Amino acid sequence: MRIFLIFCSLLSLSLASWAQTNTYTVSFDNAVHHQANITAHFPNIKQAQVVVRMPRTSPGRYALHEFAKNVYEVNAVNGKGEALSIRREDPYSWTISGHDGTVTVSYTLFANRADGTYSQINTAHAHLNMPATFMYLESTEARPIEIEFDLPKDSQWKVATQLKKISDTRYSAPDLYYFLDSPTELSNFKERSFTVDGQTIAFVLHGPDTQADLDQYWKQVQALVLQEKAVFGSLPNFDYGRYTFLACYDPNVSGDGMEHRNSTILTTSRTLAGGGMQRNLGTVAHEFFHSWNVERIRPADLEPFDFTAANMSASLWFAEGFTSYYTNLMLRRAQIITDSTYAQRLNGTFNYVWNSPARDFFNPIEMSYQAPFVDAATSVDPVNRGNTFISYYSYGSMLGLALDLSLRQKGLDLDTYFRKVWEKHGQNEVAYTVNDLEQVLADYAGNAFAKAYFDSYIYKSGMPDYDGLFKTVGLRLERNDNTPFSGLRLTETATGLQIAATTTLHTPAYKAMLDKGDIITAIDDQELMTKAAYEQWLEGKKPGDKVSVRYMRFGETQETTLTLTSDPTYSIALDPNPSKAALEARKAWLGKK
Repeated sequence: MRIFLIFCSLLSLSLASWAQTNTYTVSFDNAVHHQANITAHFPNIKQAQVVVRMPRTSPGRYALHEFAKNVYEVNAVNGKGEALSIRREDPYSWTISGHDGTVTVSYTLFANRADGTYSQINTAHAHLNMPATFMYLESTEARPIEIEFDLPKDSQWKVATQLKKISDTRYSAPDLYYFLDSPTELSNFKERSFTVDGQTIAFVLHGPDTQADLDQYWKQVQALVLQEKAVFGSLPNFDYGRYTFLACYDPNVSGDGMEHRNSTILTTSRTLAGGGMQRNLGTVAHEFFHSWNVERIRPADLEPFDFTAANMSASLWFAEGFTSYYTNLMLRRAQIITDSTYAQRLNGTFNYVWNSPARDFFNPIEMSYQAPFVDAATSVDPVNRGNTFISYYSYGSMLGLALDLSLRQKGLDLDTYFRKVWEKHGQNEVAYTVNDLEQVLADYAGNAFAKAYFDSYIYKSGMPDYDGLFKTVGLRLERNDNTPFSGLRLTETATGLQIAATTTLHTPAYKAMLDKGDIITAIDDQELMTKAAYEQWLEGKKPGDKVSVRYMRFGETQETTLTLTSDPTYSIALDPNPSKAALEARKAWLGKK
C-alpha cells in the first residue's frame, strides 16, 4: 500500500507538472512555399484575458526585429475547440479572452532567411531561430516547454538542437528563455562528434559538401575546440553534457554566426568545397569562444534579456571585441594559419580602428551602446557612421591585442586574465560590470596597470603604443609618409568619377568640402574618367601638393582646392630580423598550447 501511495503521489506531481507545461507542434506541409504550421497549447490559465506575443529580439542580437510581420492566419480555441475572440492592440501581440482555462493558438509562419536571427523553411531544411518562429504566452515564461517536430514524410530529416531530447521528434526546455535560446536545424544533415572531458562536442552540417569534405573540416574544428579550452583551462559545463555546432553551408543561406548557451549557428553561402575549408573557420572560432565569453561570462546589463525591446550593453567591446581578438589567435594556435598570415590579418582591422575619426566622439563603452542601431538593424535614412562609429568587434579586438602584449611585457598574459574573469564571473555565472572587469585586472596585474589601461583606452579613446608593443613579439609597424592621400573613394559613371561614400572627417576631401554624390569632372584641368587614370595621376603627386578639383553638384559646376596629405595607412608584418627574445615571446604568444 505504501509503494502504491508513493506511486500515486509521484504520478500526481507528474500530472501537475504536465498541466503547467506549454506545448508546441510545428509541421511543414507547405515547405515548398516557405511556410510552417504552428500550434501552441497553453493549459491551466488563471487570467480572464491573456496576451500571446511574438518576440521582437533574439539572443545574441541587440536590435529590434519585427518577427510578427511573418505571422498570419492566427486562430485561437478553448479546451473544447470553440473559437475565441482575438483583439490586436499592437503589431506584436494578440489579446485573447473568453477561454475556459485552456488556450490553443494556431498560425502560419512564412520564413525564408537562414542566418543567426531569422528562420528558413524549404524542401531542403527547416532552419529555426525560435524567436523568429514561436509565439509565447505572457506571464508563463517560467513554465517548462515541450515541442513536437512533425517532420515531412520521406524527407529523411532529423533534429539537431540544444533542447533536451525526449524522443527523435520531441524535445523540451526548462523555461521560455532556454527555449528561445535554442535554434534548431531540421534536415538530412551530416554529423561528427568527439568527447572532451566527458562532454560531447558535435558538428552538424547541412549543405552539399561530401562526407570527405566534412572529415577534413572536422579535424580543424576539433583543433580549435581544444585550443580554446586551453585558454580557460576547462570547458563550460554544457547542459545535458553536449555542445552542437549547427552549420548550414549552402548557396541558399545568408552569412552569419550566432552563439547560444550550448550551441551555435554557422551560416554561409560558401560551401567547404567552394572556399570555406579555411575561410569558414573564423566564425567557428569566434562563436565557440562565446560559450565562455558572453554565454557564461555575462554582462550584467544584458540580464535579464528582454524579448520585447532592444538590449543595450556597455561591455560589447569586451564580450564581442575581445572574442574577436581571440578568433585569429585561435586559428594560429590551432596551426590553421601561419605567423605571417596572422600578422597580415591584423592590417585591415588595425587601420579601420585607428584611422577612424569616430574616436573623437565615442569611447569603446559608447560604441557598445550603438549596438541596437547597427547589429543587423535596418534603416532607410542615411547615417554618418563612417565618421562616428567603430564596430565594437573591431575596436575591442585591437584593445584585446594591446592588453595581451602589454601584460606579456610584465610576464603575464591575457589567457590568464580571462581565466580569472572566468573563475570570478563565469563558472558561477555571476554577471559582471565594466568596473568588475577593471577590478579583476587590478587583482591580477596591479592597480596602477589596470587604472592606466581602463582610463586611457576604455573610458577614453587613446591609442596604445603599438609600435613598441609589436617590437616585443617581432612584428613591424610602418607607415609611408611619402605616399600621397586624397581621401576620395570613387566610382566610375558616364559623366565622371563620382564620390561613392560620405567623406571622412579630417581627410583632404572632407576639408575641401567634397561629399558623397559629387561628380569629379577634372583635377588640375585633367579629365579623369576612370579610377585607373585617377590612381595613375595620384602616383605622380606628393604630400603637400595643392590641386584644383572641378566637380558637379546638383547640376551645377563648382571648384575647390584639395591639399594632399600622407597616406595614413599602417602596415603590419613580421620583422625580418627580430631579436631572439622577440622570437621567443612570439612563440609563447602565438604557439600551440
